[in-house]
Formats: sequence, structure tokens, C-alpha cells
Amino acid sequence: MLNKVVLIGRLTKDPELRYTPTGVAVTNFTLAIDRNFKNAQGERDTDFIPCVVYRQLAEFTANYLAKGKMAAVDGRIQVRSYSAQDGQKRWVTEVIGENVHLLSPKDSGGQDMAAQTGNRSFGHEVNLDDDIPF
Repeated sequence: MLNKVVLIGRLTKDPELRYTPTGVAVTNFTLAIDRNFKNAQGERDTDFIPCVVYRQLAEFTANYLAKGKMAAVDGRIQVRSYSAQDGQKRWVTEVIGENVHLLSPKDSGGQDMAAQTGNRSFGHEVNLDDDIPF
């Protein structure tokens, strides 16, 4: 079985960093992603995808992402439910991010860094002015 998603979009607002009662960092943010086709009015619709990252990646994301910045997220889709205060059962679908790549160029205030959780390497700078060897 496979549950893998890759998204590229812009943040709709600044990420929200909080901590669980046991001290685990959790950051929530939403990516706005334009669809590849136009609707009947000739406009592109936009999907708003909620994303969640944990631990060191959550702290990194909260520090380096901001509203309007472009980012790539890869991870998995999670569907969960909870009981609301009114007693109704609510469903939530979100992307649990495993890697976050900041794609906004430096001149727009972004950071050219990649964050990866697997090897605890939180990125390297990329100078877009350098010659590309390929």
C-alpha cells in the first residue's frame, strides 16, 4: 500500500507553532495550490490544503516559512475524526509533512533551504546566481 503526496504552493498565512503537553513541537499551515485547468469562467480554481509537521521540522518550518512564500511539502494524507463541542462528529483531512522545501527566492525574503527529517539535515543554501552545471 502507498500513501504519498507531493504539493507545491504558497502559504496562506504564517505557520502556527505550538507544543503538545509532552513537549512535541507541532506546526500547522495551509498551502494554496492553483489547479492546472481553468473553470467555465476562464479562471483557475485554487485548493487550500492543510499541512502539519512535527518535532524539529515543525520548529524549522515556523522559523523559515511565512505567508505568501512558496514551499514544497511531501508526506502522507491523514484522515481523522473528533467530536465537536456540539456533540457532532467532524472529519479532518490533512497532509502530514515528512519533508519541507522552501522555494521562495532570497530576494523576496525567503530562504533557499531544504528541510529533511530523515537525516536530521535541515538544509543548505543555494545561490541562484551561480552557474548551473547542467
